[in-house]
Amino acid sequence: MRILHTSDWHLGQHFIGKSRAGEHAAFLCWLVTKVKELNIDAIIVAGDIFDTATPPSYARELYNQFIVELQPTACQLVVVGGNHDSPAVLAESKQLLAKLNTTVIPAIPAEVTEQLLVLQDKNGNAACLLAAVPFLRSRDLLQSQAGQSGQQKQQNLQQAIASHYQQLFALAEQYNQQHQLQLPVVMTGHLTTVGVSQSESVRDIYIGTLEAFSASQFPPADYIALGHIHQAQQLNSTTDIRYSGSPIPLSFDEARQQKQLWLVEFSNQQKTVSSIAIPCFQPLASIKTDLASLPAMLTSQLDKLAVNDTLWLEVVISSSDGYLTDLQPRVEQLLIDQPVELLRLRRERNSSGASLQQLKQTSLAELAPADVWQARLADETLTVEQQQQLSTLHQQVLATVQDAAQQAEPEPKKEPAKP
Repeated sequence: MRILHTSDWHLGQHFIGKSRAGEHAAFLCWLVTKVKELNIDAIIVAGDIFDTATPPSYARELYNQFIVELQPTACQLVVVGGNHDSPAVLAESKQLLAKLNTTVIPAIPAEVTEQLLVLQDKNGNAACLLAAVPFLRSRDLLQSQAGQSGQQKQQNLQQAIASHYQQLFALAEQYNQQHQLQLPVVMTGHLTTVGVSQSESVRDIYIGTLEAFSASQFPPADYIALGHIHQAQQLNSTTDIRYSGSPIPLSFDEARQQKQLWLVEFSNQQKTVSSIAIPCFQPLASIKTDLASLPAMLTSQLDKLAVNDTLWLEVVISSSDGYLTDLQPRVEQLLIDQPVELLRLRRERNSSGASLQQLKQTSLAELAPADVWQARLADETLTVEQQQQLSTLHQQVLATVQDAAQQAEPEPKKEPAKP
Protein backbone atom coordinates (compact mmCIF):
# COMPACT_ATOMS: atom_id res chain seq x y z
CA MET A 1 0.00 0.00 0.00
CA ARG A 2 1.47 3.33 -1.09
CA ILE A 3 0.07 6.60 0.28
CA LEU A 4 1.05 10.19 -0.50
CA HIS A 5 0.57 12.66 2.35
CA THR A 6 0.13 16.30 1.31
CA SER A 7 -1.70 19.35 2.68
CA ASP A 8 -2.13 23.12 2.58
CA TRP A 9 -2.58 23.60 -1.14
CA HIS A 10 -4.28 26.98 -0.58
CA LEU A 11 -5.75 27.04 -4.06
CA GLY A 12 -6.82 30.58 -4.95
CA GLN A 13 -4.11 32.32 -2.92
CA HIS A 14 -3.02 35.78 -4.03
CA PHE A 15 0.51 36.65 -2.98
CA ILE A 16 1.08 40.41 -2.71
CA GLY A 17 -1.12 40.96 -5.76
CA LYS A 18 0.16 37.91 -7.66
CA SER A 19 -2.02 34.93 -8.55
CA ARG A 20 -0.61 31.49 -7.78
CA ALA A 21 -2.85 29.78 -10.36
CA GLY A 22 0.04 28.86 -12.65
CA GLU A 23 2.08 27.36 -9.82
CA HIS A 24 -0.84 25.37 -8.49
CA ALA A 25 -1.73 24.06 -11.94
CA ALA A 26 1.91 22.99 -12.45
CA PHE A 27 1.99 21.29 -9.04
CA LEU A 28 -1.22 19.34 -9.63
CA CYS A 29 -0.02 18.23 -13.06
CA TRP A 30 3.28 17.10 -11.49
CA LEU A 31 1.35 15.28 -8.74
CA VAL A 32 -0.67 13.24 -11.24
CA THR A 33 2.58 12.31 -12.98
CA LYS A 34 4.09 11.15 -9.68
CA VAL A 35 1.02 9.05 -8.88
CA LYS A 36 1.49 7.21 -12.17
CA GLU A 37 5.25 6.91 -11.81
CA LEU A 38 5.18 5.58 -8.24
CA ASN A 39 1.98 3.52 -8.60
CA ILE A 40 0.33 5.33 -5.69
CA ASP A 41 -2.78 3.76 -4.13
CA ALA A 42 -4.09 6.77 -2.19
CA ILE A 43 -3.53 10.49 -1.63
CA ILE A 44 -4.38 12.16 1.67
CA VAL A 45 -4.84 15.94 1.63
CA ALA A 46 -4.75 17.04 5.27
CA GLY A 47 -6.71 20.27 5.03
CA ASP A 48 -6.60 23.78 3.54
CA ILE A 49 -7.36 22.78 -0.01
CA PHE A 50 -8.50 26.36 -0.62
CA ASP A 51 -7.05 29.61 0.69
CA THR A 52 -10.38 31.17 1.64
CA ALA A 53 -13.85 30.04 2.60
CA THR A 54 -15.13 31.48 -0.70
CA PRO A 55 -12.53 30.36 -3.27
CA PRO A 56 -12.57 31.93 -6.74
CA SER A 57 -14.00 29.89 -9.59
CA TYR A 58 -10.59 29.15 -11.14
CA ALA A 59 -9.47 27.56 -7.83
CA ARG A 60 -12.50 25.25 -7.85
CA GLU A 61 -11.77 24.41 -11.48
CA LEU A 62 -8.20 23.42 -10.59
CA TYR A 63 -9.53 21.20 -7.80
CA ASN A 64 -12.12 19.51 -10.02
CA GLN A 65 -9.75 19.13 -12.97
CA PHE A 66 -7.18 17.42 -10.76
CA ILE A 67 -9.76 14.88 -9.62
CA VAL A 68 -10.75 14.19 -13.23
CA GLU A 69 -7.13 13.72 -14.32
CA LEU A 70 -6.50 11.40 -11.36
CA GLN A 71 -9.24 8.95 -12.42
CA PRO A 72 -7.26 6.83 -14.94
CA THR A 73 -4.72 6.04 -12.20
CA ALA A 74 -7.33 4.35 -9.93
CA CYS A 75 -5.76 6.26 -7.05
CA GLN A 76 -8.08 6.98 -4.12
CA LEU A 77 -8.26 10.60 -2.96
CA VAL A 78 -9.20 11.61 0.60
CA VAL A 79 -9.73 15.32 1.34
CA VAL A 80 -10.30 16.66 4.85
CA GLY A 81 -11.29 20.23 5.63
CA GLY A 82 -8.85 22.74 7.12
CA ASN A 83 -9.34 25.99 9.00
CA HIS A 84 -9.26 27.95 5.71
CA ASP A 85 -11.85 25.70 4.08
CA SER A 86 -15.58 26.27 4.24
CA PRO A 87 -17.34 23.03 5.21
CA ALA A 88 -20.28 24.11 3.06
CA VAL A 89 -18.09 24.61 -0.03
CA LEU A 90 -16.39 21.24 0.38
CA ALA A 91 -19.67 19.49 1.11
CA GLU A 92 -21.47 20.82 -1.97
CA SER A 93 -19.64 18.39 -4.28
CA LYS A 94 -19.08 15.61 -1.76
CA GLN A 95 -21.66 13.17 -3.15
CA LEU A 96 -20.65 13.76 -6.75
CA LEU A 97 -16.95 13.27 -6.00
CA ALA A 98 -17.72 10.04 -4.18
CA LYS A 99 -18.49 8.63 -7.64
CA LEU A 100 -14.99 9.66 -8.71
CA ASN A 101 -13.07 7.65 -6.11
CA THR A 102 -12.83 10.71 -3.85
CA THR A 103 -13.90 10.96 -0.20
CA VAL A 104 -14.42 14.41 1.30
CA ILE A 105 -14.68 15.00 5.07
CA PRO A 106 -15.51 18.74 5.36
CA ALA A 107 -16.17 18.71 9.12
CA ILE A 108 -17.07 16.24 11.86
CA PRO A 109 -20.00 14.19 10.51
CA ALA A 110 -23.08 13.33 12.55
CA GLU A 111 -21.90 9.72 12.82
CA VAL A 112 -18.30 9.32 13.88
CA THR A 113 -18.13 6.01 12.02
CA GLU A 114 -18.21 8.00 8.74
CA GLN A 115 -14.67 9.17 9.53
CA LEU A 116 -13.28 5.63 9.47
CA LEU A 117 -12.38 4.69 5.90
CA VAL A 118 -10.99 1.47 4.46
CA LEU A 119 -8.34 2.19 1.83
CA GLN A 120 -7.74 -0.46 -0.80
CA ASP A 121 -4.72 -1.45 -2.82
CA LYS A 122 -4.73 -1.71 -6.61
CA ASN A 123 -6.10 -5.26 -6.37
CA GLY A 124 -9.15 -4.08 -4.45
CA ASN A 125 -8.02 -5.61 -1.15
CA ALA A 126 -8.40 -3.76 2.16
CA ALA A 127 -4.89 -2.47 2.93
CA CYS A 128 -5.22 0.37 5.45
CA LEU A 129 -7.66 1.99 7.89
CA LEU A 130 -7.85 5.77 7.71
CA ALA A 131 -9.36 7.85 10.52
CA ALA A 132 -10.03 11.07 8.58
CA VAL A 133 -10.09 13.93 11.10
CA PRO A 134 -10.67 17.44 9.68
CA PHE A 135 -10.05 20.78 11.41
CA LEU A 136 -11.89 20.53 14.71
CA ARG A 137 -14.00 23.56 15.56
CA SER A 138 -14.82 24.17 19.21
CA ARG A 139 -18.56 24.22 18.58
CA ASP A 140 -18.31 20.70 17.15
CA LEU A 141 -16.75 19.39 20.34
CA LEU A 142 -18.01 21.36 23.32
CA GLN A 143 -20.84 23.50 24.56
CA SER A 144 -19.87 26.82 26.09
CA GLN A 145 -20.28 26.99 29.85
CA ALA A 146 -20.49 30.16 31.90
CA GLY A 147 -17.97 30.84 34.62
CA GLN A 148 -15.11 28.82 33.17
CA SER A 149 -11.60 30.21 33.34
CA GLY A 150 -9.37 30.25 30.28
CA GLN A 151 -7.32 27.42 31.73
CA GLN A 152 -10.42 25.30 32.31
CA LYS A 153 -11.60 25.85 28.74
CA GLN A 154 -8.19 24.90 27.40
CA GLN A 155 -8.10 21.72 29.46
CA ASN A 156 -11.61 20.77 28.35
CA LEU A 157 -10.71 21.29 24.70
CA GLN A 158 -7.52 19.27 25.03
CA GLN A 159 -9.53 16.44 26.55
CA ALA A 160 -12.30 16.68 23.92
CA ILE A 161 -9.85 16.53 21.00
CA ALA A 162 -7.89 13.69 22.60
CA SER A 163 -11.16 11.84 23.25
CA HIS A 164 -12.22 12.22 19.62
CA TYR A 165 -8.97 10.72 18.40
CA GLN A 166 -9.10 7.91 20.96
CA GLN A 167 -12.68 7.08 19.93
CA LEU A 168 -11.68 6.78 16.28
CA PHE A 169 -8.62 4.70 17.12
CA ALA A 170 -10.81 2.37 19.17
CA LEU A 171 -13.17 2.00 16.19
CA ALA A 172 -10.21 1.09 13.97
CA GLU A 173 -9.02 -1.56 16.42
CA GLN A 174 -12.55 -2.88 16.69
CA TYR A 175 -12.76 -3.16 12.89
CA ASN A 176 -9.55 -5.17 12.79
CA GLN A 177 -10.80 -7.50 15.51
CA GLN A 178 -14.19 -8.06 13.90
CA HIS A 179 -12.65 -8.83 10.52
CA GLN A 180 -9.66 -10.69 11.93
CA LEU A 181 -7.27 -8.32 10.20
CA GLN A 182 -4.13 -6.40 11.12
CA LEU A 183 -4.54 -3.38 8.88
CA PRO A 184 -2.28 -0.41 9.68
CA VAL A 185 -4.06 2.62 11.13
CA VAL A 186 -3.45 6.09 9.67
CA MET A 187 -5.02 9.23 11.16
CA THR A 188 -5.20 12.82 9.90
CA GLY A 189 -5.48 16.20 11.57
CA HIS A 190 -5.34 19.91 10.87
CA LEU A 191 -3.98 21.77 13.88
CA THR A 192 -0.87 23.12 15.57
CA THR A 193 1.07 20.76 17.80
CA VAL A 194 3.54 21.71 20.50
CA GLY A 195 7.08 22.36 19.31
CA VAL A 196 6.58 22.74 15.55
CA SER A 197 8.45 25.21 13.33
CA GLN A 198 6.13 27.79 11.77
CA SER A 199 6.46 30.35 9.00
CA GLU A 200 4.92 33.79 8.59
CA SER A 201 2.28 32.50 6.16
CA VAL A 202 0.70 30.29 8.83
CA ARG A 203 -2.17 32.17 10.38
CA ASP A 204 -2.46 31.09 14.00
CA ILE A 205 -5.61 29.14 14.72
CA TYR A 206 -7.07 28.96 18.16
CA ILE A 207 -9.57 26.24 18.88
CA GLY A 208 -11.28 28.20 21.61
CA THR A 209 -8.25 29.00 23.76
CA LEU A 210 -6.22 26.06 22.49
CA GLU A 211 -2.97 27.27 20.93
CA ALA A 212 -1.30 23.90 20.39
CA PHE A 213 -2.19 20.27 20.93
CA SER A 214 0.26 18.00 22.70
CA ALA A 215 1.64 15.20 20.52
CA SER A 216 1.45 12.86 23.50
CA GLN A 217 -2.35 13.05 23.32
CA PHE A 218 -2.49 11.31 19.93
CA PRO A 219 -3.27 7.57 19.90
CA PRO A 220 -0.51 5.11 18.91
CA ALA A 221 -1.51 4.99 15.25
CA ASP A 222 0.93 3.73 12.65
CA TYR A 223 1.09 7.15 10.99
CA ILE A 224 -0.53 10.54 11.68
CA ALA A 225 -0.76 12.87 8.66
CA LEU A 226 -1.10 16.50 9.74
CA GLY A 227 -1.75 19.77 7.98
CA HIS A 228 -1.73 23.50 8.86
CA ILE A 229 2.02 24.02 9.35
CA HIS A 230 3.65 24.91 6.03
CA GLN A 231 7.10 23.49 6.74
CA ALA A 232 7.49 19.72 6.33
CA GLN A 233 8.67 18.11 9.54
CA GLN A 234 8.46 15.08 11.79
CA LEU A 235 7.55 15.53 15.43
CA ASN A 236 9.72 14.20 18.21
CA SER A 237 7.26 11.61 19.46
CA THR A 238 6.95 7.86 19.99
CA THR A 239 4.17 7.95 17.37
CA ASP A 240 5.08 8.73 13.75
CA ILE A 241 3.53 12.19 13.40
CA ARG A 242 4.41 14.38 10.42
CA TYR A 243 3.47 17.59 8.66
CA SER A 244 3.83 17.51 4.89
CA GLY A 245 3.92 21.29 4.59
CA SER A 246 2.60 23.32 1.67
CA PRO A 247 3.56 22.32 -1.90
CA ILE A 248 4.60 25.87 -2.85
CA PRO A 249 6.14 28.66 -0.74
CA LEU A 250 3.31 30.77 0.63
CA SER A 251 5.52 33.51 2.08
CA PHE A 252 9.02 34.85 1.51
CA ASP A 253 10.41 33.14 4.60
CA GLU A 254 9.44 29.79 3.03
CA ALA A 255 11.43 30.54 -0.15
CA ARG A 256 14.47 28.53 0.98
CA GLN A 257 12.47 25.49 2.08
CA GLN A 258 12.56 22.36 -0.04
CA LYS A 259 8.86 21.61 -0.43
CA GLN A 260 7.96 17.94 -0.30
CA LEU A 261 5.42 15.15 0.05
CA TRP A 262 5.64 12.15 2.37
CA LEU A 263 5.44 8.72 0.77
CA VAL A 264 4.14 6.16 3.28
CA GLU A 265 4.47 2.50 2.31
CA PHE A 266 3.02 -0.50 4.15
CA SER A 267 4.18 -4.00 3.19
CA ASN A 268 4.06 -7.22 5.22
CA GLN A 269 3.47 -5.39 8.51
CA GLN A 270 6.45 -3.12 7.76
CA LYS A 271 6.28 0.64 7.23
CA THR A 272 8.69 2.92 5.44
CA VAL A 273 8.36 6.70 5.05
CA SER A 274 10.37 8.74 2.55
CA SER A 275 10.23 12.29 1.23
CA ILE A 276 9.57 13.29 -2.36
CA ALA A 277 10.95 16.69 -3.34
CA ILE A 278 8.55 19.03 -5.14
CA PRO A 279 10.02 21.19 -7.93
CA CYS A 280 10.00 24.97 -7.55
CA PHE A 281 7.45 26.37 -9.98
CA GLN A 282 8.02 30.08 -9.21
CA PRO A 283 11.33 31.33 -7.74
CA LEU A 284 11.03 33.57 -4.68
CA ALA A 285 13.79 35.34 -2.76
CA SER A 286 14.08 37.70 0.18
CA ILE A 287 17.28 39.77 0.28
CA LYS A 288 18.27 41.60 3.47
CA THR A 289 21.02 44.05 2.68
CA ASP A 290 22.08 47.66 2.25
CA LEU A 291 21.92 49.49 -1.08
CA ALA A 292 25.63 49.09 -1.83
CA SER A 293 25.52 45.29 -1.46
CA LEU A 294 22.20 44.74 -3.23
CA PRO A 295 23.59 44.23 -6.79
CA ALA A 296 26.04 41.49 -5.71
CA MET A 297 23.41 39.68 -3.63
CA LEU A 298 20.91 39.93 -6.44
CA THR A 299 23.40 38.42 -8.88
CA SER A 300 23.87 35.38 -6.65
CA GLN A 301 20.09 34.84 -6.70
CA LEU A 302 19.75 35.33 -10.45
CA ASP A 303 22.50 32.78 -11.10
CA LYS A 304 20.14 30.13 -9.72
CA LEU A 305 17.35 30.95 -12.18
CA ALA A 306 16.45 28.74 -15.10
CA VAL A 307 16.11 30.25 -18.56
CA ASN A 308 13.00 32.43 -18.95
CA ASP A 309 12.30 32.41 -15.19
CA THR A 310 11.38 35.62 -13.38
CA LEU A 311 12.28 36.09 -9.72
CA TRP A 312 9.66 37.41 -7.31
CA LEU A 313 11.67 39.51 -4.90
CA GLU A 314 11.42 41.01 -1.43
CA VAL A 315 14.11 43.49 -0.44
CA VAL A 316 14.67 44.37 3.21
CA ILE A 317 16.94 47.39 3.49
CA SER A 318 19.12 47.54 6.61
CA SER A 319 18.72 50.35 9.10
CA SER A 320 21.85 52.14 7.78
CA ASP A 321 19.91 53.08 4.60
CA GLY A 322 16.43 52.92 6.06
CA TYR A 323 16.24 56.67 6.61
CA LEU A 324 16.31 57.46 2.87
CA THR A 325 13.11 59.04 1.60
CA ASP A 326 13.79 58.03 -2.02
CA LEU A 327 14.47 54.38 -1.18
CA GLN A 328 11.90 52.96 -3.61
CA PRO A 329 13.25 54.62 -6.80
CA ARG A 330 16.84 53.82 -5.80
CA VAL A 331 16.07 50.11 -5.43
CA GLU A 332 14.01 50.06 -8.64
CA GLN A 333 16.93 51.66 -10.53
CA LEU A 334 19.21 48.81 -9.42
CA LEU A 335 16.71 46.24 -10.74
CA ILE A 336 16.32 47.70 -14.24
CA ASP A 337 16.76 45.14 -17.06
CA GLN A 338 16.87 42.24 -14.60
CA PRO A 339 14.44 39.26 -14.70
CA VAL A 340 12.96 40.42 -11.40
CA GLU A 341 9.61 41.60 -10.09
CA LEU A 342 9.92 43.57 -6.87
CA LEU A 343 6.86 42.56 -4.87
CA ARG A 344 7.79 44.09 -1.56
CA LEU A 345 10.29 46.63 -0.29
CA ARG A 346 10.58 47.30 3.40
CA ARG A 347 12.95 48.77 5.92
CA GLU A 348 14.54 46.63 8.59
CA ARG A 349 12.78 47.02 11.90
CA ASN A 350 14.78 48.74 14.61
CA SER A 351 14.70 46.62 17.75
CA SER A 352 15.88 49.49 19.94
CA GLY A 353 12.71 51.54 19.50
CA ALA A 354 9.31 51.09 21.08
CA SER A 355 7.41 48.11 19.71
CA LEU A 356 4.57 50.04 18.11
CA GLN A 357 6.99 52.56 16.62
CA GLN A 358 8.71 49.66 14.84
CA LEU A 359 5.51 48.93 12.97
CA LYS A 360 4.91 52.45 11.65
CA GLN A 361 6.66 51.89 8.34
CA THR A 362 5.39 48.32 7.96
CA SER A 363 2.57 47.68 5.53
CA LEU A 364 -0.64 46.10 6.79
CA ALA A 365 -0.07 43.13 4.47
CA GLU A 366 3.02 42.18 6.50
CA LEU A 367 1.24 42.07 9.85
CA ALA A 368 -0.87 39.48 11.59
CA PRO A 369 -3.23 40.38 14.46
CA ALA A 370 -0.82 38.67 16.85
CA ASP A 371 2.02 41.00 15.74
CA VAL A 372 0.06 44.14 16.59
CA TRP A 373 -1.20 42.68 19.86
CA GLN A 374 2.24 41.63 21.08
CA ALA A 375 3.68 45.00 20.13
CA ARG A 376 0.94 46.76 22.10
CA LEU A 377 1.53 44.62 25.18
CA ALA A 378 5.29 45.21 25.00
CA ASP A 379 4.73 48.93 25.60
CA GLU A 380 2.84 48.31 28.86
CA THR A 381 4.20 47.55 32.32
CA LEU A 382 2.36 44.36 33.16
CA THR A 383 2.98 41.32 35.30
CA VAL A 384 3.35 37.93 33.61
CA GLU A 385 -0.05 36.93 34.95
CA GLN A 386 -1.69 40.08 33.56
CA GLN A 387 -0.10 39.48 30.15
CA GLN A 388 -1.36 35.88 30.12
CA GLN A 389 -4.90 36.96 31.09
CA LEU A 390 -5.00 39.65 28.39
CA SER A 391 -3.57 37.27 25.79
CA THR A 392 -6.19 34.66 26.64
CA LEU A 393 -9.00 37.21 26.21
CA HIS A 394 -7.47 38.40 22.93
CA GLN A 395 -7.26 34.82 21.61
CA GLN A 396 -10.92 34.19 22.50
CA VAL A 397 -12.06 37.33 20.67
CA LEU A 398 -9.84 36.56 17.66
CA ALA A 399 -11.13 32.98 17.49
CA THR A 400 -14.73 34.21 17.54
CA VAL A 401 -14.07 36.71 14.74
CA GLN A 402 -12.20 34.17 12.58
CA ASP A 403 -14.87 31.53 13.12
CA ALA A 404 -17.61 33.95 12.13
CA ALA A 405 -15.67 34.97 9.01
CA GLN A 406 -15.26 31.34 7.94
CA GLN A 407 -18.97 30.69 8.30
CA ALA A 408 -20.01 33.81 6.45
CA GLU A 409 -21.49 33.02 3.08
CA PRO A 410 -22.35 35.69 0.52
CA GLU A 411 -26.08 36.17 0.20
CA PRO A 412 -27.53 35.41 -3.24
CA LYS A 413 -28.51 38.46 -5.23
CA LYS A 414 -32.21 39.10 -5.33
CA GLU A 415 -33.66 39.34 -8.77
CA PRO A 416 -35.83 42.40 -9.40
CA ALA A 417 -39.52 41.77 -9.23
CA LYS A 418 -41.18 41.24 -12.57
CA PRO A 419 -43.65 43.95 -13.55
